[in-house]
Amino acid sequence: MATLHDDIVKSLGSFQMPSLDTPKYEFPKFDSSLLENPSHAKYQHKILMEYIADFEKQLNPDEEVALKLACFGQTLLMHVTFIGYHNPNTIQFCGYVNGQYAELIQHVNQLNFLLMSSPKQEPDKPARRIGFTPDNN
Repeated sequence: MATLHDDIVKSLGSFQMPSLDTPKYEFPKFDSSLLENPSHAKYQHKILMEYIADFEKQLNPDEEVALKLACFGQTLLMHVTFIGYHNPNTIQFCGYVNGQYAELIQHVNQLNFLLMSSPKQEPDKPARRIGFTPDNN
């Protein structure tokens, strides 16, 4: 017993769909940096690293980057070894203060420090550079 579907298929025979000339559309390249939130730590970290990289280009081979921090009622000089971040709003500075390992955790709204050149901490080793560290989340 033939069905309605079978009858329709038979009546069409070898029907072919006509070729349609549709215009080709190229989508513009999407700039994913537009999605970055300027108030997020990742974006602030990127900016800090750019500033530090530029600053490091001006240093002599026997100098390293140090941060002069005004906090806790005193002024500290930190020899920075690493700068990290944790979204949405925390920046982490690791390094040495008076020869002791220290970490400073700051909210992105509180970033305020002075970049300084300082004699390298280990005279027999190359100066430490922090301007190009891998991203971390």
